[in-house]
Amino acid sequence: MANIKSSEKANRQRITRTARNVAQKTAMRTAIKRLRAAIGQKNPKDLQTLLKSAVRAIDMAASKGVIKKGTASRSVSRLTVAVAHVK
Repeated sequence: MANIKSSEKANRQRITRTARNVAQKTAMRTAIKRLRAAIGQKNPKDLQTLLKSAVRAIDMAASKGVIKKGTASRSVSRLTVAVAHVK
């Protein structure tokens, strides 16, 4: 446990940031999982809305620094291609 005032504050900030990052990443993963489930069921009417929400979640996570920009770009690209190939 930290004894110095600045260390205590740094610990509080770390806990807050970690909780925020975990929530952001969980929301992103949930959106991707819903989209992949719809792709597996070949349900084309819901795919566009689910793709839009997944891309938004990925972009938000990338803009906040939770994931890297290249990882976000790759994920969006692969999901978009997967949606395009559903018939």
